Amino acid sequence: MYHLLKQEGAARRGRFETVHGTIQTPAFMNVATAAAIKGGISSYDLRDLKCQVELCNTYHLHVRPGDQIVKELGGLQKFTGWNGPMLTDSGGFQVFSLASLRTIKEAGVTFASHVDGRKIFMSPEISMQIQSNLGSTIAMAFDECVENPSTLEYSKKSCDRTTRWLRRCKKEMERLNALPDTVNKNQLLFGINQGCIYPELRIEHMKEIAELDLDGYAIGGLAVGEPAETMYQIIQCVEPYMPKGKIRYLMGVGTPGNILEAVYRGVDLFDCVMPSRNGRHGHLNTWEGIRNILNAKYEKDDSPIDEHCDCPVCQRHSRAYIRHLFKAKEMLGMRLAVMHNLYFYNTLMEKIREALDENRYQEFYQKYRTILDTRI
Repeated sequence: MYHLLKQEGAARRGRFETVHGTIQTPAFMNVATAAAIKGGISSYDLRDLKCQVELCNTYHLHVRPGDQIVKELGGLQKFTGWNGPMLTDSGGFQVFSLASLRTIKEAGVTFASHVDGRKIFMSPEISMQIQSNLGSTIAMAFDECVENPSTLEYSKKSCDRTTRWLRRCKKEMERLNALPDTVNKNQLLFGINQGCIYPELRIEHMKEIAELDLDGYAIGGLAVGEPAETMYQIIQCVEPYMPKGKIRYLMGVGTPGNILEAVYRGVDLFDCVMPSRNGRHGHLNTWEGIRNILNAKYEKDDSPIDEHCDCPVCQRHSRAYIRHLFKAKEMLGMRLAVMHNLYFYNTLMEKIREALDENRYQEFYQKYRTILDTRI
């Protein structure tokens, strides 16, 4: 259940209570696609990095090790060692982004696995069954992700299909949660707003899915190549039609600047592979901007990555050492960089919550909205 504690403009400070613990919002979900954060980070590490929610992917875990195996081993929490809230993405985005050959019908989607090419059929019911086997705290509805840009006509048909699929997801989840051997009988369902970059379509679709009284609502199909300003405009046009008493999730976003802008416009929950992906390439987030640790100027620099950061990496290691690890192709370099970036993101969310608590988010937003995405 979501509790809206206070607002500053459209920005919201809240608390989301789940069977696996309470999430203080706004929050960033740390992405463990195949039940692991890329860069050698374990679920136990995440506890020291201020993580509140871990995100895993339905499609990837269905392909391997297999959701039935995860169920037999007690569900994702037991499988990974993470005992906090967990969200599983429905697999919809992966079906449409990874599968070069796919057939979309009303029943569902047939496509080839990116691992071994075998044919897979995914439907709203199957997505819910997989997520039920995984036992996540929050399951995402199976939706159709369209290419951006798509025509208004196709986007409208896709929205209508996504709504029909959402009703099927809700019905199937209710059935699954009532079964005696279900891993998590309190699994929550979030619906996804689609509509490409057409404001009128986004609003119409949001109104439709709001009527289903789901546990939370996501804005999907953004941050896929459109200009950032377009994304902000879509959030702004949809926000008034999102239920005020339900948590709001912007999928796959993004940079620290994106997060500040989206919180400013009323979003509560985020996820993105950027902190781990950028970290693995030596691009490190700091309170002064993005630092490329591979630069020659750091060869003899014994300062921490960020002198304003108290993460385990900044407390123990220098820029020179981390640069050396990358140059020597030591895996430890990637691990330390990813640890730092995740800690930075989670600390950013902590500071956003503090600013909202103290009625100074506007000031915080204006100070950091540009600088955090700027390369040093």
